[in-house]
Amino acid sequence: MNALPAKTREMHNHHMDSSVWNDIDFRNDDIVIATYAKSGTSWMQQIVSQLIFQGQTDLPVSEMSPWVDLRVPPKEVKLPEIAAQTHRRFLKTHLPVDALVFSEKAKYIYVGRDARDVIWSLHNHHSNANEAWYDALNNTPGRVGPEIGRPPESPVEYFAQWLDNDGAPFWPYWENVRSWWELRDHANVKLIHFADLKHDLPGQIAKITAFLDIEVTPNTMEKILHHCSFDYMKNHAAASVPLGGAFWDGGAKTFIHKGTNGRWRDILPRATSERYEHTAAAELGEPCANWLKNGAL
Repeated sequence: MNALPAKTREMHNHHMDSSVWNDIDFRNDDIVIATYAKSGTSWMQQIVSQLIFQGQTDLPVSEMSPWVDLRVPPKEVKLPEIAAQTHRRFLKTHLPVDALVFSEKAKYIYVGRDARDVIWSLHNHHSNANEAWYDALNNTPGRVGPEIGRPPESPVEYFAQWLDNDGAPFWPYWENVRSWWELRDHANVKLIHFADLKHDLPGQIAKITAFLDIEVTPNTMEKILHHCSFDYMKNHAAASVPLGGAFWDGGAKTFIHKGTNGRWRDILPRATSERYEHTAAAELGEPCANWLKNGAL
């Protein structure tokens, strides 16, 4: 049996307070959805909510599936809310494994996505953030480290800065992917790739269903697939986005933007794209870098 990963550090920044996890009282059926960010997190939360609640409509997914390590609201508010949940819990994290409390009671789903696609989505997310977003992250007491500022207008410049500075102005990317890839053979960890969800949503949801030990009838699965389509989620975005999208110009439909890959292909300079791929291979090793680029684990 693989040894249980141990927490070795805390992560703090304008978004994160990893210490919230230290006081989570895990239950035997807990689910943890982990990603870097803009890798299909909301999509996976929707999928898991649909499986747990058997295709119900109008689920307030963002409220039901809190981002545990987000430091707003503070742990004194968040922890009692999580403890009070009576449904099968599905919690969200953007932490690497060594900054997370890893429990043998929980099942973990990690969603990967090529960082070029991540950053094109993240640029939209950051560019459309409003004053309330900046105020919450920069001025709520307890922030550690620098404020988060406004992004450059060009996604190419944004990507280059992110690549040169290991995830800035957000958080490190390579350690995040690497830490979860190393757990791919653990019985309570399932790696899913954004591109595979796009290519074969029914097949991927079937794998997730089996991993979570959930039984679904064919008729219910038909409803679930409909409710997990991009068009459905876009049209019901307020249920999937924190505070119904109040932190972004254009609201929730700005947060759930295009849901597509490859928007960088005709824009990102070839040299920058190749430098990214060389960095990925050096940081992750060829097998992980290939999975991150292509999916199909």
